[in-house]
Amino acid sequence: MDEDRSLPKRPWDTCRELPIIEDEQTPWKQIKLLRFICLSVVAVFVFGLALCSKTSFLILITLSNEGTQTLSSEHKPVALLCIGCSLIAPSVLLFIKTLWKACYKTSKLPGKKTIALVLFFEFLVSVGAAILTMVAMPHLDIVTNVTILNGVAVLSSLLQVTAQCTAKERNHLLLPSITAFLLILLGYILFLVLYIMKDPTDIKMLTWVGLAVGASFLVSFNWWENYFRLISKDSSSVFLKDLCKDVARCQNILHLLSSVLRVAVTACVLGAYVPLAKMDWDIVRSIPSRETRVIVITIGVQLISSALCNWFAVAACKMHAMRRCFILPLYLASLAVMALLVVPVIVYYQEYRVSQNGTAGINFTSYCDVVVNGTNRNLNGSVFPQLVLDVTHTLCFLDMSKITDIGLLTGSAVSWWLGLLLATLHLWYLSLYRLQRTQDLFIRRLYEGAFIEQSLLLNMRFDIQMKDRRKQFKPLEPVKVFLCATMWHETYDEMMKMIISIFRLDQYRPKKEGQTTDVTFESHIYFDDAFRDVPGSEGRHVNEYAEMLVEIIREVYSIFMNIDNSHFTKQQQVPDQALVRTPYGGRVVVTMPHGNSLVVHYKDKHLIRHKKRWSQVMYLYYLLGWKVATNYYKRLEKGEDEAELKIEFQKEKHNTYLLALDGDTDFQPAAVMLLIDRLKMYSLVGAACGRIHPTGSGPMVWYQKFEYAVGHWLHKTAEHVFGCVLCSPGCFSLFRASALMDDNVMKKYTMKASRAQHYIQCDQGEDRWLCTLLLKQGWRVEYNAASDAYTNAPEEFKEFYNQRRRWAPSTMANIMDLLGSASLVVNRNPSMSRPYMLYQLFSLASSILAPSTVILMISGSLTVLLDIHPNAALVLAVIPPAIFLFVSFKIKSDTQIFIAAIMSTLYAFLMVITTIFLVGNMVKENTILTPSSLFMVSLICFYLTTALLHPQEVGLVAYGLLYIICIPSAYLLLAIYCMVNMNNVSWGTRETTSPAAAAAPAAAPPQTMTRKVKSKFIEFFSWVKCCRRDSRSGSAAEVTVSRENLAPAAAQPETGPQNTIVEEEHIPVGEQRQEVVPVIPCPHQSWVSQLQSLSDDMRLREETLDQEEATFFQQLTKKYLEPLPENKKKQSEMADNLRDLRNKMSFIYFLCNAFWLLATFTLQFSESHIFISVPKLDSNMQFTGEYLYIDPLGFMFILSFALLVVIQFFAMLYHRICTLIHFVAFLDTESKRERRNQQVKEVNGDESEDIDKVSFPSLLYGDIRSGTLV
Repeated sequence: MDEDRSLPKRPWDTCRELPIIEDEQTPWKQIKLLRFICLSVVAVFVFGLALCSKTSFLILITLSNEGTQTLSSEHKPVALLCIGCSLIAPSVLLFIKTLWKACYKTSKLPGKKTIALVLFFEFLVSVGAAILTMVAMPHLDIVTNVTILNGVAVLSSLLQVTAQCTAKERNHLLLPSITAFLLILLGYILFLVLYIMKDPTDIKMLTWVGLAVGASFLVSFNWWENYFRLISKDSSSVFLKDLCKDVARCQNILHLLSSVLRVAVTACVLGAYVPLAKMDWDIVRSIPSRETRVIVITIGVQLISSALCNWFAVAACKMHAMRRCFILPLYLASLAVMALLVVPVIVYYQEYRVSQNGTAGINFTSYCDVVVNGTNRNLNGSVFPQLVLDVTHTLCFLDMSKITDIGLLTGSAVSWWLGLLLATLHLWYLSLYRLQRTQDLFIRRLYEGAFIEQSLLLNMRFDIQMKDRRKQFKPLEPVKVFLCATMWHETYDEMMKMIISIFRLDQYRPKKEGQTTDVTFESHIYFDDAFRDVPGSEGRHVNEYAEMLVEIIREVYSIFMNIDNSHFTKQQQVPDQALVRTPYGGRVVVTMPHGNSLVVHYKDKHLIRHKKRWSQVMYLYYLLGWKVATNYYKRLEKGEDEAELKIEFQKEKHNTYLLALDGDTDFQPAAVMLLIDRLKMYSLVGAACGRIHPTGSGPMVWYQKFEYAVGHWLHKTAEHVFGCVLCSPGCFSLFRASALMDDNVMKKYTMKASRAQHYIQCDQGEDRWLCTLLLKQGWRVEYNAASDAYTNAPEEFKEFYNQRRRWAPSTMANIMDLLGSASLVVNRNPSMSRPYMLYQLFSLASSILAPSTVILMISGSLTVLLDIHPNAALVLAVIPPAIFLFVSFKIKSDTQIFIAAIMSTLYAFLMVITTIFLVGNMVKENTILTPSSLFMVSLICFYLTTALLHPQEVGLVAYGLLYIICIPSAYLLLAIYCMVNMNNVSWGTRETTSPAAAAAPAAAPPQTMTRKVKSKFIEFFSWVKCCRRDSRSGSAAEVTVSRENLAPAAAQPETGPQNTIVEEEHIPVGEQRQEVVPVIPCPHQSWVSQLQSLSDDMRLREETLDQEEATFFQQLTKKYLEPLPENKKKQSEMADNLRDLRNKMSFIYFLCNAFWLLATFTLQFSESHIFISVPKLDSNMQFTGEYLYIDPLGFMFILSFALLVVIQFFAMLYHRICTLIHFVAFLDTESKRERRNQQVKEVNGDESEDIDKVSFPSLLYGDIRSGTLV
């Protein structure tokens, strides 16, 4: 009888120890507050800037009116010139931006018919705008001027009707569009009646009115493209379809031509109208100061507010706050402008009536005759009363005492405003993706400064709103994400974090049969060197690390199945999972609680090549080659259409992603989704990485926390903004399958290291080399600062130095490779420009000269402390690192690290003493205006400002002091260690002895007294972690493995001969299965029975691998992943080659630093002739009579460093804004229903727990999978 799997197996053992599975790193309360503040600020800015833009523009219109007196009649051309500037400023900005894009990216030439038609429309629009604003509106009243601009929606409403009538789908906004068109026509009719009936014999006024109506109609052609693209879809006209495609394809060239045309037409209209109106341009040269201030302030406010309003409006839409922060503020802006201009007129008029004791004969007409148009106006007082009277003057033409005039004026204004509302009613139903490109939000890149709110509303994408909104919204293509983690000797805690992260993702995006979701996940873990020989067994067994991983999966599975269950509810047992024997070793196949799969691939290094890069090659070819590509070739063999298969294959490659992970990476589902956004919305993005946070404890980790922060805050953001990120770290990066499967990427990644430089560039930094291959093929690599991941950092001095010994030469080799192929990269990659390559060249030069720069800094410290000549201090500063350099070529790496630890401590003391001394000098001399003081204060202020812009990480500033005092160690001693040990191509981290060896520490050779003393010094200077977490342990049969118990300090042997190939790539043929293990009876005959016996809580049943898949792995292993046999001769030759490469590169590297030091020494020797003298100032900025002498080389270096810092700072600002927009959009599209369902509950069941602490935030509504309605 089958047991009941819904009941606990051991009722007496139902108490649980839950690991941390919720998101404790994200302060959700602060983020919700930040979101509210951001949206409120954006809404206020959109409203306020639109108000300023429209008000200042209407003031310019009013100043150009013939009867206004704030600006005298002879100075009217100045106001008209400012109006022209408002019209052409957006065109000039568009021209500059498009010219940069045309030079920076590939631009296609449009057809002649397209050019002719587009320029024809642009000519009509520019003529209409110029005539409307510079010719007609100065002769109209202020109320009409405010509202007639709403009438530019007349053609848009008509084209909306046409587009919706020609659409095949039923829609529900046809009636509002028809009503909008009729209301706008009604407004024009009331406007004509008002002005024509006032004085039918006034030919000039009739001319201005006719020009206003005709010009506003011409302006309405501005947004023709918004509707033609929809009409062409359901039209049989080939010309119309080709036109829309050509316009979309050739936007850069068309924008260049249209911008030039607009500027030229506006200038022609302005230049022709001024003489025709009998005005003189010469007066522009002699404007009184008062009028100049009024004009400059008004046009400055207009230009700046228009540009900023456009930017904030775009930001509001991208934040998914279109209704609250875009549509509503712009609707209210017109009403606010009306109130701002008309209310003061009414107030002044009422005050005048009160001052006249309410005389019955006082009406608006007499008020205009006596006060507004009177000759007794004081023009030397405040500007505001004069502007109010000028605005009143525009209304004096009408008789505001008559109900008829007021009714007609109000009727036309209301009709135009309601017409605009109904013409843009579709915006309330517009569907947006979470991360929307600007070109998909707005049809035109150009905004209109003269009528900012109308241009923004009408420029927004028009979509036909169907009856069924689900059908109306076209979701993005669903994507498939393969999570690929590599493991080797991770500890229990590290494995636990990784497995919990994967199970979080399973809970975040459940997989349900028969349902299509926007993202599907499949997880794979590739476990290197997982097998060992056991005497008496028929087959190899998995090692302790592999056993521990299965136990962790069982434990986490149980937790996620019963996370919300109490002790007395039914607790489900872990269902049966599968074991499969494979040609490379074996695999464990787990179906997680919510349907997604997790596959653990155990690799046997005797059957398949091991190490991280070859694990990556294995999953690249298995997941992309076998699972993706092979299926299409099978379908082609069955006779399916080749063209359709090709299109489908390209689409699947484009929508398949690989998330590269390390075995200790901890991440939240939201971090993955933020990376997916980047690849979803930008087709040229081949890879995207997140913000990596080092975890651990102790001074070494503290140093790395600040180092990582500075690297991401400044370097990564600058690379993202100005070009591409050069390294997407393998611990947490998302790659696009089509980019990896591109030419010269995946295939080239399988290259075996046959030359010395291959070991440096390819094997020591495989993630950076992969990004180099992507960049050379034209793919973009991006950085998302909101996507957080956490990974363990080296906690010991030795491990840190060995890690950087791998990274530093690889980084330099890959950057030099890119710079050497600069022309190819710039031509292929649209994101990589020559200025950006120059920036990377300067960064590389700075890193090369870092040791000499640190020596000069130490020299300056010695000069200050010992009061000696700079040259003597320089000689003293050079001696210790020079001795360390020469000695390092003769001693082992462990000894080098030991010496480096001692020297690092001494240098740290020197840095602390120097800092205290500088602070004391600043206090003593009462000035900070010395080079050292200025540099220190500027550096502190810079880092503090940068940290404040990252509020969640501002606490890392506390580690900045440790970072500064460790500069000599990190940039001088570490550089020497990396260059001297460049030929050591071992991994450097996690290189522990086998567990079997760890179990027998007595076999280690006895330590001499010298070794014991050395070991104690290493332990002291290694900055070991303060509070190491205890390894977890399970049942008595479970073996818990961690770095602490693998190899005791007394039993660790030396790491082999240094300055050679320490970690062999080859496996001795005759010794492949010879491991020293105790001969004990073996209870299990194979790894399958071994894993099956671990626990009966998760039963593992053996299954058989598909024969075709087995054949694939055999072929893959034979072609790319066969274990390399040992070849002593080749190994010796490669060791010699690596040593030669090390010698050459070290010689060049240190020679450059020697030249820099020699040049500085020479300049200091001849200081009276070549030095730059700077007057020394006291705290009151008074000259003290003394001079500071700075050598030109040092000055240029400091200047270059400052320029680099400024560039990175502005890039960081831009990137922070973009990250904030993306993150707010992510929060806004989060499903409230799923958020409530996925709240983390305390184990004690306290119902008062804060509901704002979200563990698994979802981001999409259930019905619309890839977007949301805003």
